Amino acid sequence: MQNALLIGLSRQMTLERQMDVIANNVANANTNGFKADHSLFEEYLNSNAHEDNFVGSDRRVSYVQDRGTYRDVGQGPMEATNNPLDMAISGNAFFAVQANGAERYTRDGKFALSSTGQLMTSDGNLVLGTGGPIVFQPTDHDINVSPDGTVTVLEGTAKTDSIRGKIRMVTFDDPAKLIKLGANLYGAGSANQQTDSKSTLQQGYIEKSNVNSVGEMSRMVEVMRSYTAIANLLQQQSDLHKSAIEKLADVPA
Repeated sequence: MQNALLIGLSRQMTLERQMDVIANNVANANTNGFKADHSLFEEYLNSNAHEDNFVGSDRRVSYVQDRGTYRDVGQGPMEATNNPLDMAISGNAFFAVQANGAERYTRDGKFALSSTGQLMTSDGNLVLGTGGPIVFQPTDHDINVSPDGTVTVLEGTAKTDSIRGKIRMVTFDDPAKLIKLGANLYGAGSANQQTDSKSTLQQGYIEKSNVNSVGEMSRMVEVMRSYTAIANLLQQQSDLHKSAIEKLADVPA
């Protein structure tokens, strides 16, 4: 196959995978705490051109290769909900939750109470405190969460606060190494975990997705146009090759 066709096909393959990444970002534009992914590309030098009339740098054949993706861990916008169980993290930390018997991490702070009074995520995963799951009593009211994550309540007719635990916030040396597990959860992967002391909690707020919807839609249109332009180029190359073969067939022996 001609080098031009191979180069064009390599670019189309990377564009297809880039479209998958963009589509996932757009689909999660309204997912609480979602962090956008972006594609990385690099030049890939393969075998040299084989014709002897190519000299110097003209003998190199440069393909396009998607090296992987990187995660934008920037802070998403805060949205006020006035729900005392909703919490948003200002900083780089993650909530620690218990999911399927293992510790997982999330930025989605839309919490609720289970039938047994345990603090849980919208998917039913238990929110972990520094001493384990946080449990409320049936007579608890006026829930308050301080910036450092300490959860206090008024119990019954009492006029003094009772502590129910402290929200556990953890950070990682390299958040890009966290593994996306689906359902807005992350696994630690090869990232080293440590207790966070700099991030703060905002009660009554939710962190929204950091996806720039307008930017992602613009990139989607750009990818589609690039894919179509390369497809047209490949078709022209194919037609040119076909025409050359037909004309050679008409040359007298």
